[in-house]
Amino acid sequence: MRTAAILLLCILGAALFGTVSCNNSNGPDNCCFKFFPGTLSPSRVRSFILTDDRCPKPGVILETKKKINICVKQNAAWVQEILQMLVGPARPPASAHTS
Repeated sequence: MRTAAILLLCILGAALFGTVSCNNSNGPDNCCFKFFPGTLSPSRVRSFILTDDRCPKPGVILETKKKINICVKQNAAWVQEILQMLVGPARPPASAHTS
């Protein structure tokens, strides 16, 4: 009887540990491993998603107006122009007024 209780306890403990360890192994959802070699016209781009910081290579996922996702290099000049176009111009901070 005592051996059966210990065995049952071990099985339940192993099942619980397996569930916990699986939940903690979440990785990034959106990573780019290959990048589009060309350029895209800004008029074709609808939106973008920055890849997760945990990805091996930094990138941007551009979504076209036809809902096609394309991985591009984040530091490319043409990509930065598209991102600025989509986000809008950066606003300067409000200056402090002193009386």
